[in-house]
Amino acid sequence: MKIFLFALFLLSANFSNAQQIEGTEIGIDGFFGASNAGGSFGAGLRYGWKFGEYLIAGPIIRYQRYWTNNLQTSQKFGYNSYGAGIFGHARFANALFLGTEIEFMRSPLTNFGAVSSNGVLAPAVFIGGGFSREFNESIRINAGIFYDIVNHQSSPFRSGYFMRRANGSFIPAIYRIAFFFPLT
Repeated sequence: MKIFLFALFLLSANFSNAQQIEGTEIGIDGFFGASNAGGSFGAGLRYGWKFGEYLIAGPIIRYQRYWTNNLQTSQKFGYNSYGAGIFGHARFANALFLGTEIEFMRSPLTNFGAVSSNGVLAPAVFIGGGFSREFNESIRINAGIFYDIVNHQSSPFRSGYFMRRANGSFIPAIYRIAFFFPLT
């Protein structure tokens, strides 16, 4: 929570005194993956204020659903995860973006993988970048890779890690595609 408040303070202090708000955008990202053994889907909704030509920042809300099917015992398990956070993206030459996204997700999984009825508030701090392109001033697509510098044991994002080290352990990186629509 301290990281979230500190980042919110930095965003508000830097942008309120140095930049004029030049518009707003709404963004959405989503994912889906499934197999016989389980799957997940989710979506994030963002509201961003544009500060100048290159910078956008604002809040994020997110919902995710996970399920597993043990094929040997026919047992099933599923849970929902939800949370909020903030993001900041810098866009360059209508081709690239760099960004930071700080999110806190409520997860029923504890640090050791057990299920807790109260849940755990798991932080994630993503740093990354990728492709960013605006089309006809009506839609922007951001597609990039983000690295989670916190990599919390209870993070629901851990199921989306897609890269492995030589020893087989996962690298805390996710891919994300987001669509932004200008409002003003």
